[in-house]
Amino acid sequence: MSLTLLYVQTLNGLQLGVLLFLIAAGLTLVFGVMDFVNLAHGVQYMIGAYLAAMFTALTGNFFFGLALALPSALLFGLLLEFFIFRHLYARDHLDQVLATFGIILTLNQAVKVIWGAAPLSVPIPEIFSGSVVLMPGLLYPVWRLVIIASGIAIALLLGILATKTRIGMLVRAGATNAPMVSALGVDIGRLFMIVFGFGAMLAGFAGAMVAPILSVEPGMGDNLLILTFVVIVIGGIGSIRGAFIAALMVGLVDTLGRSFGPSILRAFLDPSAAAQTGRALAPMLIYILMAAVLFFRPAGLFPAKK
Repeated sequence: MSLTLLYVQTLNGLQLGVLLFLIAAGLTLVFGVMDFVNLAHGVQYMIGAYLAAMFTALTGNFFFGLALALPSALLFGLLLEFFIFRHLYARDHLDQVLATFGIILTLNQAVKVIWGAAPLSVPIPEIFSGSVVLMPGLLYPVWRLVIIASGIAIALLLGILATKTRIGMLVRAGATNAPMVSALGVDIGRLFMIVFGFGAMLAGFAGAMVAPILSVEPGMGDNLLILTFVVIVIGGIGSIRGAFIAALMVGLVDTLGRSFGPSILRAFLDPSAAAQTGRALAPMLIYILMAAVLFFRPAGLFPAKK
């Protein structure tokens, strides 16, 4: 096992973790505050990536494109909430699942119509296009470090907003007891819209940040949505702190497990069996982690208090 590879894969795991957090933060609030199962949340990630690609191509500058993509992702999320999602709040979870799954199919086809089925690429900003020497023999792309730093900064900002501001107090109260918050005179519909729009913008920001290192293509958010649900289940529904810690755990376990699982198994199995078992076991590790957490903490690590 190479120490350099361990460092690289640890950083890759942190990068995956902060991306999962940016998506999970909005989804856990939507689920915790609104009791709304939104399978289409991963589409917001995809839309953010497409908007960043489009505006970057129009302006010729990634940061101008990002500045236009974020309010556009927010507006798109608010439009979805106003025209579709708010009519599903009073329905049961099965209706919400079916409706939001239909939105996934519709929007995946819509981006093919608007931007085509071929993957799009976004250039890395020139100022962050190089690599940095973390240790002798270890170069790591600067943009990936920017993604990690941005995710951590947003996590700190969300923590401050959730604990030090009035809107954060209302969101935490809504996650604890939404009917009581409404009875005390708070416009719960407006609160729901703010939470939904902010969550959509966070997911769009994640898509925009990852666009320079991944292909922007239809359905790119579908696989991440599954990991995001694992994150909010492990962290506790409605908890920002839980989502952040769980996202880092899932990112590290998934990345390191896929990289070093076969190597570790070679200590107990012959090389061919270790390679085969490692490849089969690696995708299961995050679900094993989830099962282990739920065995000891059925409501997750940091659930919103009821």
